[in-house]
Amino acid sequence: MPELVVGPMLRYVDSASASIFVETDEPCTVHIEAGGGSYESETFTVHDHHYAIVDITELSQNVGSYAVTLDGERVWPLEGRPPSRIRLIPPDGPARLMFGSCRTTAPHDTAHLLTHGYDVLRSYGCHLAEAGDEEWPDLLLLLGDQVYADNPSPEMLDYIHARRDTEPKNEIADFEEYAELYRRAWTDPDIRWLLSTVPSAMIFDDHDLRDDWNTSQTWREQMAETGWWGRRVVAGLGAYWVYQHLGNLSPQERAADPLLRKLLDGGGDGAAELDAFASQADAEPSSNRWSYSRDLGQARLIMIDTRCARQLTPGDRRMLDPSEWAWLEEELAKPAERLIIGSSIPFLLPEGVHGVQNWNEALCDGAWGRPVARVSESFRQAVDLEHWAAFRRSFEDLSKLLAALGKPVLILSGDVHYSYVAKARTGPIYQIVCSPIRNPLSRLLRWANVLTQFGVATLIGGLLARSARLPRPPFRWRIVKGPWFQNAVATLTFPGPEATWYESTGDDVRKIAT
Repeated sequence: MPELVVGPMLRYVDSASASIFVETDEPCTVHIEAGGGSYESETFTVHDHHYAIVDITELSQNVGSYAVTLDGERVWPLEGRPPSRIRLIPPDGPARLMFGSCRTTAPHDTAHLLTHGYDVLRSYGCHLAEAGDEEWPDLLLLLGDQVYADNPSPEMLDYIHARRDTEPKNEIADFEEYAELYRRAWTDPDIRWLLSTVPSAMIFDDHDLRDDWNTSQTWREQMAETGWWGRRVVAGLGAYWVYQHLGNLSPQERAADPLLRKLLDGGGDGAAELDAFASQADAEPSSNRWSYSRDLGQARLIMIDTRCARQLTPGDRRMLDPSEWAWLEEELAKPAERLIIGSSIPFLLPEGVHGVQNWNEALCDGAWGRPVARVSESFRQAVDLEHWAAFRRSFEDLSKLLAALGKPVLILSGDVHYSYVAKARTGPIYQIVCSPIRNPLSRLLRWANVLTQFGVATLIGGLLARSARLPRPPFRWRIVKGPWFQNAVATLTFPGPEATWYESTGDDVRKIAT
């Protein structure tokens, strides 16, 4: 009898449809029983793993709880657990949106609680099991580093070392290991239940592939010399397409996806087709778009790929290549009362850090000569100078676009391992950061971030940028709340919107700040 390996995960949901993702241990037919109806899909196979995503369409109201059967045998819900249910996005948009990033997978024993703290997503799942509907988020945004392929847990390392003794010895190497990494990340009972009942939308950041992914052309050249990176990036992007990207798409978008159609129609194992797709997506980013958008009532959600779509040409670095930028311009121009932009890396950093990253990019591009450029490139990689500010032309172009819109813009981000709110000094443009879900900075690094990113650092960063003869940003901004360094998830409550951060108390959560 087939069994569930991962899922069910409630992924795409709008006001009339919902999509549920599963991984099973053998090929089968997946049925979802919901609202008195039965919906089904056959699994497809890649690298000897079996997946299905079942669309529940033409809904006019919430259907309540649902059940999953595999080849006629019910496998969900699990005995003793709360039922999973489908709640549609209200036609006028979500009342509550939850987000966060940077979540390591490790046990909750004493040793790991000391080093990693509590998993706030897990704690929020425990909280929702007892909470009223008014506290349930309508959508969960996971803004990068859903898994850490370059820093696996000790248990994951044991799995890797039992399989092989080849490079990279302490990192993920292939699709099989990625599949195991996702399984461990998403099958803790409380996490699994949360993901089965709260719709989720995701985008990657560097650790989903590797630290500093696509920092620069130099970084790509260095990784190409390792001998193992080619296989790793193909596995990482292929696994991302299966485990994260497919569920970001609407049923209509997924039906038009040529790779999915090929896998469903081809029969057998589609590993070669998936690998070819992933290889091309890495070599030619314009061949595929990982970014996506959704209408949420009167608001528009735009999730931006700030990793794979980069243009890394020295002297003309861009966060988004021309085709991706053209798509973003079109999305920003569409009618919406409010824009919600998901960018895994913050757009508005503390101003001092912004100036330093501007300055470093200019030096990498030769502003102070070639010898300094080489040192600056090493510095860029060593201290992660790779945010929007380090792609100054893209930052300025997007700043001008957002300022000209004249409407509220909420930019949601993670990555930096602390949380804060920044606001443009002119115009309703807000940067709201929540990071990490579970991967806290040490006490020393917390103080280092406070000292180097706030206060006098603003003056120093500005002076460095001026020393490289760089123009001032199109507008100024300031940190209006934070920083907070706890493991956290955040919620936006509409129509406000009001942002609230929560930390874990073990099997529950409590408010950090609003």
